[in-house]
Amino acid sequence: MDIDPMEYVEEDDDDNDTAEEKAEAKAKEKGKSRLNTLVAITVALLATFMGICKVKDDNIVQAMQQEQAKSIDTWAWYQAKKTRAEVAQTTVVQLRLQSLAAPVASRAAYGKEIARYEGIAAKENKEFKATQTEAEGHDKQYDAYNYHDDQFDLSDAMLSISIALMAMTSLTQKRWLYAIALIPTFFGVLMGLSGLFGWHIHSDLAAKLLGT
Repeated sequence: MDIDPMEYVEEDDDDNDTAEEKAEAKAKEKGKSRLNTLVAITVALLATFMGICKVKDDNIVQAMQQEQAKSIDTWAWYQAKKTRAEVAQTTVVQLRLQSLAAPVASRAAYGKEIARYEGIAAKENKEFKATQTEAEGHDKQYDAYNYHDDQFDLSDAMLSISIALMAMTSLTQKRWLYAIALIPTFFGVLMGLSGLFGWHIHSDLAAKLLGT
């Protein structure tokens, strides 16, 4: 009769525990994979959104620069027009005073010159006021562009914070950290959409803190 040596070996009671540990480890690995996938998808979407906002913001910055240049040129032209008007008005006053002491025969010539400079003064006054209105229009348009530029700046700041928190989430595997990252994500996307679609949503306090 042969003796089976395995007959006297006690069965391992930890087999069931090992299976449970393996199942638990597998579940943790699966949860980790899902979280990493969620983080990756979120970051990819945010990066795409930031890229779209960047293109729009660059166009706005170019428009701001053009409006600023137009404003400077128009205000310079306004000053020139205003100076011309003041010189013409001063000349009219001088000619009138001179005509009082001039001979009667030459007063007609003075009258013609006075009328000519009065016409120049009236023309320059009208034009410099129109130029002032045009310059103020450029300033208002610049402010409107700057309003949306602030929105994109705030969006970029919020989404940058969000992506940094997403990276920490991937490293630490803390789901609550992902939830916190969604807060700046929401505000960043909101400000970005406001800039894209011209919504009047703006934080003056945040803009001042960021120096915009």
